Amino acid sequence: MLTNRSNPSLTRRSFLAGTAAGVMTNAVGYSQENRRGKRSQIAITFDLEMSRMYPTRDIMEWDFQKGNLNEPTKNYALNAARIAKDLGGMIHFFCVGRVLEQSNIDWLKEIVEMGHPIGNHTYDHVNVWSRKPEQTQFRFQRSPWLIRGKTAEEIIRENIRITTLAMKERLGIDPDGFRTPGGSSGALNGRGDIQQLLLDEGFTWVSSKYPPHKSSKAGVEPTDDVFASIVKAQQQAQPYVYSTELIEIPMSPISDVGAFRTSRWKLNHFLKSVQQCVEWAIENGAVFDYLCHPSIMYVEDPNFETVKLICDLVKQAGDKAEIVGLSAIAESVTEK
Repeated sequence: MLTNRSNPSLTRRSFLAGTAAGVMTNAVGYSQENRRGKRSQIAITFDLEMSRMYPTRDIMEWDFQKGNLNEPTKNYALNAARIAKDLGGMIHFFCVGRVLEQSNIDWLKEIVEMGHPIGNHTYDHVNVWSRKPEQTQFRFQRSPWLIRGKTAEEIIRENIRITTLAMKERLGIDPDGFRTPGGSSGALNGRGDIQQLLLDEGFTWVSSKYPPHKSSKAGVEPTDDVFASIVKAQQQAQPYVYSTELIEIPMSPISDVGAFRTSRWKLNHFLKSVQQCVEWAIENGAVFDYLCHPSIMYVEDPNFETVKLICDLVKQAGDKAEIVGLSAIAESVTEK
């Protein structure tokens, strides 16, 4: 499960964790009451990056090469995009900029041509909550000369800016939104500097919040209490607006990282949780932002059962739900 970023030692736990500023003192509330009578908005999102411990548990090098996508990851992303489109849905992708250094990105161009949106996920998968240069990315601890003389803010801004440039030059598109690498239960609350940086770079919304919930120990079957906690967390995964007018669209638990890499769930447990959460969102006219990584899912869900399940649940809901990109969710927030 993604937790709060705080430990300056930049362990994996701290790198994928969130800021300790958890109170929403600088955010304008966006309660469930705002969505009463609205159609539920369901998003399927894929982060295009490599994941440590995949395809085998001994692989750790991806922490330093997040954008060096292997063939199974690229194939999974493309085939998932095709399946979602055939089922009347879409996938909102978030691309680490280094992906665009690879010689052949025809697979990604095909995803664009199918109409799936692609957002900015920074160039090196940097920790945007970092206040020290060496905390921004594992790569820069191994190769400190890459960031010599730069502040953390300069590193983060440049990582975002060159990803936007790379997307324009190699894909011919502007990024559709921004997702922070890792997530935080405190989101960007208390970090007006990051909010303003994103606004300065042309973004109107961000996906940075990952609400806390109970989890099972590694290899232990999740209990009903764990499943219930994840469903309850959906109430904290609804969009809202910061006082800077930047819109927050949280990631909805449980992510594939938390389920498979951390707790080592079986696929049927993951599908059960996703179904419960999507059904809750449909019942309550709420937002659900499904988060996963093709670099994990080609191992854990090779037959795309999760994408198919979400599309089927939305189809069965009829006029009560729709599959959308995150920009559509942001637009529904600004309507209020």
